[in-house]
Amino acid sequence: MAKKNVDKDVEQDAPAAARPVFEYAPAPESPAAAGDIATSYGHFINGEFADSSGSEALKTVNPATEQVLAEFAQGTEEDVDRAVAAARKAFADWSALPGSERAKYLFRIARIIQERSRELAVLESIDNGKPIKETRDFDLPMVAAHFFYYAGWADKLEFAGFGRRTTDGHSGPNPRPVGVAAQVIPWNFPLMMLAWKIAPALATGNTVVLKPAETTPLTALRFAEICRQAGLPKGVVNIVTGDGRTGAALTAHPDVNKVAFTGSTAVGRAIAKQVAGSRKKVSLELGGKAANIVFDDAPIDQAVEGIVNGIFFNQGHVCCAGSRLLVQESVQDEVLDALKRRMATLRIGDPLDKNTDIGAINSAAQLARITELAAAGEAEGAERWAPACELPTAGYWFRPTLFTGVSQAHRIAQEEVFGPVLSVLTFRTPEEAVAKANNTPFGLSAGVWTEKGSRILWMADRLKAGVVWANTFNKFDPTSPFGGYKESGYGREGGRHGLEAYLDV
Repeated sequence: MAKKNVDKDVEQDAPAAARPVFEYAPAPESPAAAGDIATSYGHFINGEFADSSGSEALKTVNPATEQVLAEFAQGTEEDVDRAVAAARKAFADWSALPGSERAKYLFRIARIIQERSRELAVLESIDNGKPIKETRDFDLPMVAAHFFYYAGWADKLEFAGFGRRTTDGHSGPNPRPVGVAAQVIPWNFPLMMLAWKIAPALATGNTVVLKPAETTPLTALRFAEICRQAGLPKGVVNIVTGDGRTGAALTAHPDVNKVAFTGSTAVGRAIAKQVAGSRKKVSLELGGKAANIVFDDAPIDQAVEGIVNGIFFNQGHVCCAGSRLLVQESVQDEVLDALKRRMATLRIGDPLDKNTDIGAINSAAQLARITELAAAGEAEGAERWAPACELPTAGYWFRPTLFTGVSQAHRIAQEEVFGPVLSVLTFRTPEEAVAKANNTPFGLSAGVWTEKGSRILWMADRLKAGVVWANTFNKFDPTSPFGGYKESGYGREGGRHGLEAYLDV
């Protein structure tokens, strides 16, 4: 009891900014929960794990420790050809199945994902560097939800509003699958991006060749095991690993009918040129530079939580991250003071610790990119601030950072950092906020914080962004379409709209 009084006195005497936050004991998740990780992996083609025709192998490392996790094959053009041929062969039988039968497979995959969610969440954290509480509480539930959602659509495609007209008395063709889908996914949400692409493709009767990112191939290869466990017919899902060379060979293959890509704008632009003039359907989900706009009537505490979630969720490795904070001048100091206090409480470190808020940067190359852009911000005159915190000695890490005094011309206000770096700008009027928010090459997402519903609607009508969140940020749902404008790409994934990309309508 005496000790308790002493501690209380110390806390009362301490300045508010120096008071200790809650101290948490380490609560690490067991790496063993990820299951066995093989020393080397081949591709998954026609329902079997198969060696590459080439001899080149790549390595995937744990970004929190730099420990090599496994080797995997660098896919060759011959590997891609084998995978596409397997998908083409499987297409006839798979597309001929009644939708209700395809749905059974998707429901089965969704249930297995739920059953193996702990294993998959730990594996994703180890391979990607993201905190276990994000893979466990966000990624895996969303992955299963997407398979459940699109399983429900599989036998209702004629009522999705595509193809056959059902309301005017005329009968058009039923919507049909496009054929073989080539899908290239990024490293920031490996399993979730897989679900966003494979679930609607299978529900609509297509077969798939998917290439995961070269820094995060493990959960896609584990998903191949789930396909076998679910009894999915051979060739319906094929997975070819490798770097950008493999992806280019896949998207260029003459026997694929649909290309779906999520990643950088530069690669998306190259794919658009590559497939131009062909009959391939294309959807591109690319970069972003979202504005998170805080008005003076917003609830500051809630807005600060939204700002933190908007930029520091998943280490800022989010295409729709709220990487630009636009705050009304009259509340700038109040918002920034509260934001800095909140940032000082963020816990950075072991991704498998359940208390960790910010994990490791995914790769050395991405860390170099973030470091270079942060240095450019300072060089261009912006003021840099980051909370004091000790970073692990091994692995790839970057402190949560904010810049004030940022102009619209600064690189950190125009280029996608894809890391935990927030640029702060100010505005005086709603018109100025809209003008600054739209002043980027991107148009993927935005957020508005205000108590006035009419202002939310006014802003949403003028912001050039595919998604506008109101008094929240980074909220996703399988029923909601997602996509962008301008250099953020075209096409929509998710919801009923996500079916259209995989239908010949």
